[in-house]
Amino acid sequence: MTASNNPRAQTPRLLMSAYQCGPGMGSVSQIGWEWYSRMAQRLPVTLLTHVRNRAALEAQGAPLPGSEILYIDTEWFAGPLYRLASRLFPNSQHAVFLLSSLDFYVYDRAALKQIRRRRGATSGWPWDLIHCPTPVSPSATSILYRTGLPLVLGPLNGGLQSPTSFPEFMKQDAAWLYPIRNLGRVLDGIMGTTRHASRILVATAATQAWYPRRYHNKSVSMLENAVDLERFPVQPWPGAPSNQHPLQILFVGRLVPFKAIPLLLRAMHRLHDRWPVQLTIVGDGPMRTPWEAEARALGLNDVVDFAGQQPLAEIHRFMASAHCFCLPSIRESGGAVLLEAMASARPVIAIDYGGPAELVDEQVGRKVSAGGNAEAITGIEAALVDLAEHPEDWRRRGEAGRARVEARYSWEAKIEAAVTLYQDVISSAR
Repeated sequence: MTASNNPRAQTPRLLMSAYQCGPGMGSVSQIGWEWYSRMAQRLPVTLLTHVRNRAALEAQGAPLPGSEILYIDTEWFAGPLYRLASRLFPNSQHAVFLLSSLDFYVYDRAALKQIRRRRGATSGWPWDLIHCPTPVSPSATSILYRTGLPLVLGPLNGGLQSPTSFPEFMKQDAAWLYPIRNLGRVLDGIMGTTRHASRILVATAATQAWYPRRYHNKSVSMLENAVDLERFPVQPWPGAPSNQHPLQILFVGRLVPFKAIPLLLRAMHRLHDRWPVQLTIVGDGPMRTPWEAEARALGLNDVVDFAGQQPLAEIHRFMASAHCFCLPSIRESGGAVLLEAMASARPVIAIDYGGPAELVDEQVGRKVSAGGNAEAITGIEAALVDLAEHPEDWRRRGEAGRARVEARYSWEAKIEAAVTLYQDVISSAR
């Protein structure tokens, strides 16, 4: 077979449906943007996305060369739904997200109608396959398979059960709403998304377990997150912590209940009389005010800096001044910020649960017990003491983290793997 008629040698024509897609609009929207902007450099791409992303996309010059964008407008439904969810759950962004995500099903049906009109104007589909990189939840069941084109889903990350050992934080996060996600399984069974998908990219073991075993042969392991290595370069290690140079800890993320910042604050409270320590918290959210109050109550107000929300382009500066990155989140499906810290050659400390449990080990940092508040606080304290007493060991952990990200978690590696997968899917469908 010659290169001209070898399906694997032909350039796939891609229809990408990314409901969330826009730089600087949140972590999932950033994932959508990375997929679109990077794939548009490799393939002819038609992007389907929500009209709310239009301003952010056009600010970056979209549609990018070699691509086009079809915008789907469901604001008549999405706007009132979001306002209702925000009033009902002012302290739980996760609960707001769960209810607001119902708009995706309206978007998906509108998208199918729009692309069917495109086929009506031509002799056939102008694409070889469909890829849906966002939303990243397996509950976001799509009916775009009804086009008859091969459908690639993901990478998806979900199915993580709520921990029972941290009731203080889960109660604050309206965790009683989480079982609503199980409706996704019912919808999937009715709509047949998994049954008709050609490939399902799964990020974690919990995601794989969400799907019935009979579909595991369609699964391909791929993390939903990746790192832009230019945005997060290797940062020189700061001077070793000492009596004159505090141990510098960094947290970056939304200030929502399940991020469990008080676990880190309470560990610092035990430590700071014995060792000078400084914590910088980058991010904002409904828990900022109560957590600032807790820092004051613990006598930490002079050593904890709530730096607020910062542009993504500025995060590397905070990484540069830190000795380590700590993510005390008790229910983290992914862990993109851990990869960004590792890319910056910073060792990481995280709770041994969910996505972080699959990213962190002793080579790149430390996992601490998810057995409850007391165990987690003791584990974080022990890790920080070990870092202060053996800084060279932890510096090497940071270097190992950078090497791991370069080998496994760069966007360049992810896009290359996806193009190969597209070619395999198209070849199998012919």
